Parts: sequence; C-alpha cells; structure tokens
Amino acid sequence: MATAELLTSLYGQQHRICPTPKADLSLVLSRERPIDLFELERLCDAVGWSRRPIRRVRKALEHSLLRVGLWRHDPRLPKLVGFARCTGDGVVEATVWDVAVHPLYQGAGLGKQLMVYVLDQLGELELDRVTLFADPEVVSFYEAQGWELEPLNRRCAFWYSP
Repeated sequence: MATAELLTSLYGQQHRICPTPKADLSLVLSRERPIDLFELERLCDAVGWSRRPIRRVRKALEHSLLRVGLWRHDPRLPKLVGFARCTGDGVVEATVWDVAVHPLYQGAGLGKQLMVYVLDQLGELELDRVTLFADPEVVSFYEAQGWELEPLNRRCAFWYSP
C-alpha cells in the first residue's frame, strides 16, 4: 500500500501530518482513529492527571462531539502521544476539554498544532464560539494562540469564529 493510502487506512480521510524537527519522527493528527482507553490512561498518567474510572472515560468519549488523537506513526502499532476532546451542541458552541501532549513530545509546537486541528475540525461544523477550561499554569499557552481570557483571567478562555 502507498504511504498516503496507508495513512488514510490507519487515520481516516481527515488526518493531518504534523511537521516535526526530527526527520525520523512521523506524527499524525486524527479524529477518526479510535482512541484506546488504556493508551489514553497511560497518556493521562504521563501528564500527571488523576485517574478516572475507565467506564466513565468511555462514556465521556462516547458523548463527545469531537475526539482527536495525536499519534506517533508506526504502520504496525501507532502510539497515542496527544489528545483533545470537545463537547457541545454541534451547531453554535463547543467546549474543549482534556488537552494533553505526552511530556516527551512537549516543546516542539505539537500542542499548538493539536489545537489548530481541533479548531479546524470544529470550524467545519460552522460553530460560532469555542470555550475551554485550562489549569492556571497553561492559560498563557492558549492566550499566546489568540484565545481571549474570561474577565477574571482565571481558567476559562474563548475563541470566536472570524
């Protein structure tokens, strides 16, 4: 199978290759590749999040408007190294939750690429407003990408459709 065909078969039609500084590292964003719950749990452990019961995580994913994985490409077994999900009505508003990039992959602009991909996918739904909640130590990351902080500058930020 050709590379393009292989990537489409593994990650779906709407996948996106992430540029990386390492030529031997291939990373792919996908909203179509299913998220393995145990891989997601390992990613959450790596970023220091508290554990949630698997059955509740499964239910949250099932009820999400959008689920995006950032995968280290391997034709045999891609590895989940980043994740984000969104909830919402799918018409007017959405909220971004659970954005994570494995610490070994942080600092190379992958979080920004993940958020751009998320907003592009939500843009296809023609949403007018996207909100997110972030821990105080990462709010500046979103602010640097053009998110507007809520009036008290705490945890909530907004993105408005141009």
